[in-house]
Formats: sequence, structure tokens, C-alpha cells
Amino acid sequence: MLSSLTRTRALALCAVPVVALFAVVGLAPLPYAVAQPGSTADVLGADKGRPVITIAGAPTRTPEGELRMTTIVATGPSADVDLGDVVDAWFRTDRAVLPRDSVYPRGKSDEEVAEHNLQDMEKSQDTATSAALSYLGEDPKKVKVTLHLADVGGPSAGLLFSLGIVDKLDGDGAGGDLTGGRTVAGTGTISPDGKVGAVGGVSLKTRAAKRDGASVFLVPEGECSDAQAELPKGLQLIPVTTLKGAVESLRALEKGGKVPSC
Repeated sequence: MLSSLTRTRALALCAVPVVALFAVVGLAPLPYAVAQPGSTADVLGADKGRPVITIAGAPTRTPEGELRMTTIVATGPSADVDLGDVVDAWFRTDRAVLPRDSVYPRGKSDEEVAEHNLQDMEKSQDTATSAALSYLGEDPKKVKVTLHLADVGGPSAGLLFSLGIVDKLDGDGAGGDLTGGRTVAGTGTISPDGKVGAVGGVSLKTRAAKRDGASVFLVPEGECSDAQAELPKGLQLIPVTTLKGAVESLRALEKGGKVPSC
């Protein structure tokens, strides 16, 4: 009986199930995904030997500078994330712990998620083209835009695709580059009427942007506070709500005018 045991032995015996519980929790898979900064890609450049943006039916220009779309990389739906992984990521500035259901559709396999992301990217490219041509007043029946970016999924490159099309067709509207020769990075979905939407993971994307040489980062206005968390030194945040606003901000930046800030 417990009453016949010494206090030390009693405490030791009581601790056994607690230790066992922590051991089980530490090893058991948890419903989280661990994310980190992913790759970036210059939409004004080439991907695997092919231009990311190809335009036919209208005069184009060859911009200097870069427009870099940004990504995050997260553990897949089938990956086991345990307590050790969560604790490690929690204390690192280059990792984030996210509820798995906020990253992937519930009940989908790795292959189904990859297919879903590629479909989202294709829709995003079509929408980005419509938004850019509409902004410029170009006839989509006469101007054909082809977008190519392999191995990247999701809709978050929409804004950068639209800006790339604008830069290749019109630049800053006065003969110069929309980027002003800078490396500009960013993220955000785009709607056909040019509205910019939130995407998530922006604090990790700012780190990817800085790592790959960006000095300016375009962020959906509603995600300013997330982007400011762990913001890399020397990276200027510009909040945007529309494609028009993003273009105007980049023009103002080049001319030394007033630029919105978070």
C-alpha cells in the first residue's frame, strides 16, 4: 500500500505515469506543420531556361532589376511533427508552427495537396494576366501572355506576376523600370479587378526575400504586423491593397516621393 512507502519512493512511483505521459506526448504526432523560408523567383527573369513571362501581340521591354515572388516550405500532410519539432521551431526565428488544417485541406494526401497547389497557381496566373491587362487597358484578345514557373504552387504569386507583366509592357510609364533597378520582392493574391489579398507566412517570406537580395518587400496591408515580426534589417515594407497602388508606390519610391509604410 502507498501509506507504507517512504515519501521519496511514493513520489517516485507517482512520477512514473507523468514521465510516461510526457514521453508519449513527446513522441506522438501533433496536428501541426512546421514552415520555413522557401525559394524565391524573379518573374522578370527565366526559370529552367524559359522566360517566366512571355508576351505576344504588343511591344515589350527588357526591364532591369528584379521582381521576386516568395514562398514558404512546410512539412507535408503525412509528415509526423512531434513535440520536439514544435519546441525547436517555437524558439527559432526562421521557423513557424502552424495548425496543419490552416496549411492543407483536411484529409488530403501529399499528392492531392501538390495537385491542388498547382491548380491554384494556374488560376492565379490567369487572374494575374487579366488584372495586369485590365490595368494597362490592353485588349486580352490581342495581347497573349504566357507564364511559366515550375515546381511552385499556390496563389500567392498573383501580385508579382501582375507587376511583372506591367513592367514588361509599360515599365514605370515614363520609359524607366518599375523596379528602379532594385530587387523588389513581395507576396499577395490578386483578383481580376486588381485587389490584393492576404496569403499567410509573410514573416518567413521576408526572410527569404532578404536572403535573396531584396531591399523592398510588398505586403498585403492587412498582414503588416505579421511582416514586421522578425523583419530583417534593411528590408523596407510597403503595404498594398491594389495592383494600382503597388505600381504607384514603386513609382514614388523611384522618384523619391512619399511611399506608404507599415
